[in-house]
Amino acid sequence: MRYWLHTKGYCLTPKSLCMKIVFFGTPQFAVPTLQALLSDSRFDVVAIVTQPDKRRGRGSELSPSPVKAIATSHQLPVWQPHRIKKDEDTLEKLRATEADAFVVVAYGQILSQQILDMPRLGCLNVHGSILPKYRGAAPIQWCLYHGEAETGITTMLMDAGMDTGAMLLKATVAIAPLDTAPDLAAKLSTVGAELLIETLLKLENQTIQSIPQNNAEATYAPLIKKADYELDWSKSAIALHNQIRGFFPNCTTTFRGSALKVMATIPLEPTLLTQLPSEFATLQQETSSLTSIDPPGTIAPPGTIVAILKNRGAVVQTGDGLLLLRAVQQAGKRAQSGWDFANGVRLEVGEQITRD
Repeated sequence: MRYWLHTKGYCLTPKSLCMKIVFFGTPQFAVPTLQALLSDSRFDVVAIVTQPDKRRGRGSELSPSPVKAIATSHQLPVWQPHRIKKDEDTLEKLRATEADAFVVVAYGQILSQQILDMPRLGCLNVHGSILPKYRGAAPIQWCLYHGEAETGITTMLMDAGMDTGAMLLKATVAIAPLDTAPDLAAKLSTVGAELLIETLLKLENQTIQSIPQNNAEATYAPLIKKADYELDWSKSAIALHNQIRGFFPNCTTTFRGSALKVMATIPLEPTLLTQLPSEFATLQQETSSLTSIDPPGTIAPPGTIVAILKNRGAVVQTGDGLLLLRAVQQAGKRAQSGWDFANGVRLEVGEQITRD
């Protein structure tokens, strides 16, 4: 019986008994799942489908996706159709694999019913939310925007709809108060990798039951638009904080006539301050005089710098509550701490930052 060479040594599983997988994925979020499949002798990843290379950086040089980089290092076949539903060459290659399952993790294109019907076990998707909440392209970003306390991963059997397929397994993940979208994506990608392996094995052994989604409970996470990055200081401190960490690192405002990215913040709310890491243990004491002067909104108009905390940064009045600017990035410059920014521009109390 023929055995196959595994990336970590000789696989003890006959290749004929390994589950054949075609992996569809593009960003870093998909990498841990691909790596989990490649490191497990029960799976044989026979090909990778990913988005075409994109031009990145100042030189606009073509750059491969994170998934392609991993695939290349493992000398796997890589297919990069611009429109997979209409690419006959790729469709024929997919058929020829006779794969047991197609695994799809943040691939970036919609699969046709023709593709969905190809593998024996179906097309499995690793989705970054607890379905049916946050169906769509940006579930991690929008769950942070809406201030969710937890989210998770759902594995599902794909159908022709947008994240409407029958669910297989779920795992929940707590959201920390300062988590940004990249932070949360890193946590979820690890959980997703483990859950996908479990899902595949249970599906093969027929020890899992798919569950239809309740469409009445569905919420959506659409593509993020440029307008979603604009900060409106009449919103509450909590809402602005959630927007900034959800759409990190792209939220913008205007300062002294130029664009200013706001990268990290802390709402100066007593309940939230008690949940922060130890490095912020003294922050509630440092800001007690600020938060107890008057009801929010009466100190100054929204967008006004009302204080500058030593070694912390500027405090901005919002429509409801105060917001500490922990990190910012001026146009054409590198990101810097709120304290370095305040010192560098000689920021003064009473100055305004405004909506673009």
